[in-house]
Amino acid sequence: ILYEDDDLLVSNKPSGLTVHPAPSVKEATLVDWRKHKGIRLSTISGEERHGIVHRLDKGTSGVMVVAKNNEAHEALSAQLQDKSMGRFYLAVINPPLKNDMVMVDRPIGRSAQNRLKMAEVEGAKEAKTLFKHLALSKDEKNELIACKLFTGRTHQIRVHLETFSRHILGDHLYGVKNDKLEQILLHAYVLYFIHPTTKKRCQFSAPLSQPMQEYLEKYFEQEIINEQLPHENFERHFTISAS
Repeated sequence: ILYEDDDLLVSNKPSGLTVHPAPSVKEATLVDWRKHKGIRLSTISGEERHGIVHRLDKGTSGVMVVAKNNEAHEALSAQLQDKSMGRFYLAVINPPLKNDMVMVDRPIGRSAQNRLKMAEVEGAKEAKTLFKHLALSKDEKNELIACKLFTGRTHQIRVHLETFSRHILGDHLYGVKNDKLEQILLHAYVLYFIHPTTKKRCQFSAPLSQPMQEYLEKYFEQEIINEQLPHENFERHFTISAS
């Protein structure tokens, strides 16, 4: 738990934990854990998705906010729509981007070839992601990037990277099958929103997972990483695109 009050709870979700129950999910979920802990959750999204304002893929680690009451849930959901809530992700990809920034604005829907995957599908839901270079690995074969989501589609970052032949290390669904990493190197790093009661701007950052931290320490120049990762004012990396 990164923060908690009467309206909401912000936590750092570990990789491998599913957010909410579903017919295909056999193990305990994030919603189950919060109910077990006696944490009050909103009911606006139905029985299985108590409190869930936005989701993270099972393999993705990082920061999430859940609503404790329906008023907070409605307020936070509205911010997702009007973009006053924002999310920045970190990912290690291969090969590196060709440019400092890459914008992808392509619709995403269920893949016709593989029902486990999403894909660029004409006429499907709009999806928009901005990718930003942060650091090259020591051998310059891999790259740490920041990702800004403008929409929240399932597997959005992974699908949009696939549209221009990039993949996240450890991604065995969209990436290289013989990748030996056991965890996808994709992390929800920063989340910001307007508090539904106080109306103040809140920003939270989730510490990196141990596998991601260890990978960056081993294969990247630590001085460069330290310069790029301070979470305060993390949106500075995208100010050029916003102007």
